[in-house]
Amino acid sequence: MPMILVAQVSDTHFDLGARNVERVERVLAFIADLRRRPDAILLTGDVTDSGSPDQYAEARMALKADIPVYAIPGNHDDRAAFRATLLGEPASNAPINHAHRVGELTVALMDSSIPGEPSGRLSDETYDWLRGVLAAAPADAPVLLALHHPPAHLFSPVIDKISLAEPDRLAEVVAGDKRIVGVVTGHAHSAVATTFAGRPLLVAPSTASVLGGEWELELPDHVMDYAPDPALALHAIDDNHRMTTHFRSVPMGGWIGVLPF
Repeated sequence: MPMILVAQVSDTHFDLGARNVERVERVLAFIADLRRRPDAILLTGDVTDSGSPDQYAEARMALKADIPVYAIPGNHDDRAAFRATLLGEPASNAPINHAHRVGELTVALMDSSIPGEPSGRLSDETYDWLRGVLAAAPADAPVLLALHHPPAHLFSPVIDKISLAEPDRLAEVVAGDKRIVGVVTGHAHSAVATTFAGRPLLVAPSTASVLGGEWELELPDHVMDYAPDPALALHAIDDNHRMTTHFRSVPMGGWIGVLPF
């Protein structure tokens, strides 16, 4: 199997302001300029800041790319507006779940948002859908799961209180299917690498801001840091079905040349 490269962008928080648009556009320009361009871009939630149709219209314009972009909602999103404006589908409050073949890789994107709530949960409907995706996926090909809310403790004084409910239910699915190479999420506004059900759990940074760990923040002073450059994750799946992840920050002022090793 040829190496598959998937870019993950998260927590863009389009808010009708120029700043967050410019940061996403800079990240997409970085992706487009890579010598080996990704096969797909995953946008793992909090596409907008408050779920308004105007914000989704802004996102739709900014996210235009000649690489497929697959997005799911986060806790700041609105399912009906997401569907109608970003996806061009009939408005509905049902979970927005979708799966795609990226080369030999099956990517299952699951909606963990709970309308009106900051925390996350995968509904019975979503688990039924996921079982169907896994049943239809090739027996000898890798599978990658994507959702917004992390299903593990991240040592974040903010996010750990609003993470995925009932993580053991998802862990049972992950541990029971050897084709699943990893789980990727957003929500934490921080690049995090850990494990979940014996597989890699990779949390993408936000393009908009950074939220520190418990060794950096003391409640109630859990403010976002808006100074760092936007960042993304790049996931490479090789012919041994092993996933390797690189995190990259993208300077807003352009790239600075470096000396060779």
